[in-house]
Amino acid sequence: METKTLPFYKYQGTGNDFIIVDNRQLVFPKNDTKLIARLCDRKFGIGADGLMLLENDEMADFRMVYYNADGREGSMCGNGARCLVDFAHFLGIIEQNTTFMAVDGLHTASWGPDQVRLQMQDVSEIREKPNYLFLDTGSPHHVQLVAGIEEYNIPHEGKRLRYGLYGETGSNINFVEPLEGNTFAVRTYERGVEDETLSCGTGVTAVALAMHHLGKATKEAVRLKTKGGELAVYFRRQGKGYTDITLEGPVEQVFNGIISV
Repeated sequence: METKTLPFYKYQGTGNDFIIVDNRQLVFPKNDTKLIARLCDRKFGIGADGLMLLENDEMADFRMVYYNADGREGSMCGNGARCLVDFAHFLGIIEQNTTFMAVDGLHTASWGPDQVRLQMQDVSEIREKPNYLFLDTGSPHHVQLVAGIEEYNIPHEGKRLRYGLYGETGSNINFVEPLEGNTFAVRTYERGVEDETLSCGTGVTAVALAMHHLGKATKEAVRLKTKGGELAVYFRRQGKGYTDITLEGPVEQVFNGIISV
């Protein structure tokens, strides 16, 4: 069987790391879930929280196709999208402003040398439960306040809630602790990765909206401190939901290389 080689690029956004492939020529074997999982494996592959393909799109500058580390196509990934915007700028597809297609629809974004700012989809509903909140920011998110977040056993508690409350389909599980002002510490257990990640873009977006919904964030601008770095979320309250939601933070192209497929 003939082996093909393909260039790849490794990116990270506040420690959330991704393999990115320019697939405008449709050469990547998209249905090979075992290959994608192997490439994302930190022992036997490149190592990443997910893999993304940049493809052509008739309605936008490009299309984002996202796969979880388990090899299956995933829901919206905020940090991944910010990295892909930087990659599109690196390729010369975009300059400062862009519109691109993702699994949850069209997004706009703006590129800067230090920050990439991504517009997220509107959130129409936040469900309040006795001990947590649930909302969808392009991916489903459970948001739960805890004390002593640094010592909290995220992998154990995240897995227990991810399967115990949400079954096989699952949800991302976010644990949050208020800091000073409108700043919150966040740690996230991600489905598809099935472990804690250093950061989660749709997760910190969910946390910012949930904290404002509870009155713990008093401004429509919230800072989120993750293990991988700091992100900012801006939004506007509209009825029971939120609109004009943007996620902002740094991204970095870490290295590039050649993979066999």
